[in-house]
Amino acid sequence: MITLKKAHEKFLDMAMSRGPRSKKDNLAELKKVNEDFKKMDAKKKKYFDEEALVNPFRDSRILVGDEETKLKTVLVGIDISVGEVMLANELSKNGKKIDAVIAHHPEGRGLIDLTSVMDVHEDLAVMDGVPINIAEKLTKGRIGDLNRGLHAANHFQVPQAAELLGIPLACFHTFADNQCWWFLKKHVEKKKPKTVGDIVEALLEIPEYQKAAKLGNKPTVFVGSEDSKVGKISFSGITGGTSGAKELYESMATAGVGTIVAMHMGEEHKKLVEKYKMNVVVASHMASDSLGVNILMDELEKKGVKILECGGYIRVSRVK
Repeated sequence: MITLKKAHEKFLDMAMSRGPRSKKDNLAELKKVNEDFKKMDAKKKKYFDEEALVNPFRDSRILVGDEETKLKTVLVGIDISVGEVMLANELSKNGKKIDAVIAHHPEGRGLIDLTSVMDVHEDLAVMDGVPINIAEKLTKGRIGDLNRGLHAANHFQVPQAAELLGIPLACFHTFADNQCWWFLKKHVEKKKPKTVGDIVEALLEIPEYQKAAKLGNKPTVFVGSEDSKVGKISFSGITGGTSGAKELYESMATAGVGTIVAMHMGEEHKKLVEKYKMNVVVASHMASDSLGVNILMDELEKKGVKILECGGYIRVSRVK
């Protein structure tokens, strides 16, 4: 038996250990946040998010409900709306008791804090060979743009529905994306792909991408062709909250990046990648998110928790 709180703690440890930033650096960041918190006056502490004292990935958190809820059956979705919360309630009324709903994409305070995880794009860019001063300035600009865009959103609709129905709700966003980044980087690099097509084939060895391909959402070459030479591979499009600053692409190309593997890519980003003559493989958003979530959910399955899928989630168990 595992509680929602214990699940959160386990997933947090996995995220700190498997992301682009080392666990040591994550812990150092938390230490600084705690030191700064102690120096705050009472007015600032009143509005401070104390999740930040223990969790550097604040887009991943328990949003509603008792943290000590024991988990036997959870409803898991990539996207959770009021509809999925009501579905959980209906399932419970019809004999399939749902102990908690787990979203991948953040809702509530998790979405408000989405940009708090985006400074990891600096680490990703440095891994790709971009100087830190360039990565830092461009990432900060992107964070500012997104913060202004997110400010007007209705963040509280889904958590309020869960609260009214008495259903615990959590979102595990970067917790899962770090697992996907770790898994894909290891898997693709092991194959030593020479062409972009080799990357596509490597992705299609993974069950989540196989299932997505059968549903018509297979890994796709967005820029370049399957015959294009790979060069240096960047996995910067897999974690970090959302897409990084498009202005980074010029520096990435200068640093020798030949191919970008991403979950998704917008048109403005794509046009700049084309300008700087790099390739892009878009791995399939739902399959990639599902891969990361599956690595987390396997930990629950090991504890005897039943996983029900909804909201675009493709469940693949690796528990033996």
